[in-house]
Parts: sequence; structure tokens; C-alpha cells
Amino acid sequence: MEGLNLISSFADFKEQKSIDRPTMMSVLEDVFRSQLEKMYGETADFDIIINIDKGDFEIWRNRTVVEEVQDPAREISLEDVQKIDDSYEVGEEYPEEVKLADFGRRGILNIRQNLSGRIMDIEKANLYNKYRDKIGEIMVGEVYQAWKKEVLVMDEDGNELVLPKTEQIPTDFFRKGDTVKAVISSVEMKNNTPVITLSRTSPLFLERLFEQEVPEIFDGLITIKKVVRMPGERAKIAVESYDDRIDPVGACVGVKGSRIHGIVRELRNENIDIINWTSNTQLLVTRALSPAKISSMEINEEEKQIRVNLKPSEVSLAIGKNGSNIKLAGMLAGYQIEVYRDIDEAEVDEEDVMLDEFNDEIEQWIIDALKAIGCDTAKSVLALPVKELVMRADLEEETAEEVQRILRAEFEEAPKEEE
Repeated sequence: MEGLNLISSFADFKEQKSIDRPTMMSVLEDVFRSQLEKMYGETADFDIIINIDKGDFEIWRNRTVVEEVQDPAREISLEDVQKIDDSYEVGEEYPEEVKLADFGRRGILNIRQNLSGRIMDIEKANLYNKYRDKIGEIMVGEVYQAWKKEVLVMDEDGNELVLPKTEQIPTDFFRKGDTVKAVISSVEMKNNTPVITLSRTSPLFLERLFEQEVPEIFDGLITIKKVVRMPGERAKIAVESYDDRIDPVGACVGVKGSRIHGIVRELRNENIDIINWTSNTQLLVTRALSPAKISSMEINEEEKQIRVNLKPSEVSLAIGKNGSNIKLAGMLAGYQIEVYRDIDEAEVDEEDVMLDEFNDEIEQWIIDALKAIGCDTAKSVLALPVKELVMRADLEEETAEEVQRILRAEFEEAPKEEE
């Protein structure tokens, strides 16, 4: 039975398509030789003949014929040889076949275990090397198991890949058997096992989707200069064309949005803004904050900050839902953008007070957070519901309520009832 198991392991090894022939020969010989050395000693001489195509093998033990044996591992007496074949003389080499049964039950078990272990190690190494060279590429797999913290994905060869919850778009929901598309983000060896991690939130995923959908990008006529994302909400992608005849934005959008619609669907209706790239920071920010129209801009290169002045009606457009537009514009340009309302003197409420006047009662970081969303006066803060202040300025609800209480006291206003 043990012999049959060993032959079965040999056959399994032979069927491994991912293992090249020289490696197979080397590993098989190494496994057999290791066991033979345990049985006969390290100095013993063996010829191991492996027939990969037929899935069988032969092992011959070579010993020198001598009158008196000094080294049993390498020598055999003339007397013993002549009992088997009287044609041999002293000094000649006598080959003796080692049968499978000679290994014994324990020896066969050791060979089988070693062979299985080496097969597994080679498969792991091949899997690691295969995917290490594919980092940044898109792959399509099938959901094998969906858990709370991660999804297990199988590739076409049955290899396991992991899509963590943190790398999924917030609105992603997968069931067993679903097809999933993602980018290969990392390949690591953990406890001698390759772990291939996928991502659907990486900016690289969006970049690769555009390469698939837009031939001009794939051909190199249009270059993607930078991609920034708030997965599931909004993304901005800056593109540049090396051919003056090609409109990079129009090419990416496609006729009636034909090219971008598929990408938006794949990203769970993530809004995608495509922008013409420019090395001019002021022009890039202007394009990135569209559709808001900027009145003026001040750039602080040392602190990497930009002050943008807009009319009150343009502030909400510049900031966007949950502050997504201004955050992504800042990430795209590589600056922190602060929004200020540009109010004409005729429009100024004489009773209004600038937020900076309250720095003795309100912490400066809170004032800065409110000014960053375009609320630079007391009444502009009071005009917003508490929930919107919490969401847009990233404040605690208690903090927002306390700020409005302080500002109301200035005007002796009674709190407004919210529905």
C-alpha cells in the first residue's frame, strides 16, 4: 500500500504543469538521495534514473568488489558477489538495484512526505513569483467565500487571493460565485505562504480601468499624470495629450460618455472628474475646483497652502458634497486649499463678525476648520444646521453646538428649532 502511495505522489508531481522538467528531475533525485543516505550512509554511491514521461524510476547502488570489506557503504566482498554472479572480479564495480520494498514502510512514508512538501514549496514559490511581477495589474476572479473583514477570490488556476474590507468600495457587496475585478496591490510571504492582496480603492485601479477603456491611453497618446480618489464618492484624474489633435478629456469621456460610463458602473457610481493637466499650479487648481468660479487665489509655496477667494454662491460648489471636491483638488495639486468668501462691501452685513474675533472663546483649530469650508464669519456659521457643520468641518456634534451657542450670544439670538 505504501508503495502505491509513493507511486501516486510521483504521478501527482509529474502532472504539475507549473514545474519545469529540470526542476522536477532535480527535486525527485534529491528526495530519493536524501533517504538513501539515511539508509546506507553518506558515502554510498547511487545512480538514480527517473523517467518523467512514464512516471517511474530506477535506483542502482554501486559498490567496488574487494577481497576484504573495509567500507561497507562503498565495498562488497568477492564472495558475496559470486553468490549472485560469478563473472565479477576484484576491482570491478558491482551495480545492485534498490527495490521499492527495500526502503521499508517508514522510508516510503518519509519519501512521500518529503516529495509532497517539496511540491508545495515549489507551488508557493511559483505563485509568489507569478504575482510579484503582476503588481499593479488588473485581475478578474470569482468570489469563493465572503466574510465580514475580507473576501476570498479564486483566479483561473484556483489560487486564493484576498480582497480586504479596507480595500473594497464602501458600497461593494459580494456573494459566493460573483465575478470581481480588482488591481493586485501587494504580494507578500507570510509564514512561508504567499499572500496576494487585491484592491478596488487604489487610485491605480482607476488608472488601469481607463487604460482598458481608452485606446489612446493604452497606446501612449494620452498620459495619466495623476489620480486621486475618495472611493465610492468622487475621483479626479488629470490627463495630458502628446498629440495636439487629440482632446484628452473628450477621448476619456467618449461619445455620449460611452467610455466613462462603464468605469463609473464598475466603481459603484463614483463621480469622476477628468481634468486637463498643467504644470501651472494656479490653472490646475482652477480646473480642479470646477464648476466653482474662483475670484482670486494666493499661493504659499513654503507652507504648501493656497487661499482661494470665491463669491458666497460659489463656495458650496467648490467644497462639494462632504468636502470631497476641495479635498481632492488639494490632493491633485499637492497643496492644502482654504476657501474664503469674497464679499463686496455693499453685501457686508454690518452686524456680522469675523470668526477670528472669537479666538479667545473658540479654539483656533476649530476656527481654521470652519474657515476651510468657507465659513469665515459668525453668521455664515449660524446659517448652517449643526449636522452640516459636523459633516463638512469634521467636528463633533457637541463642539458644533457649543460654537453656535457662543456665536448666538454675540447677536442675542434664540436657538432655531430643527425639524
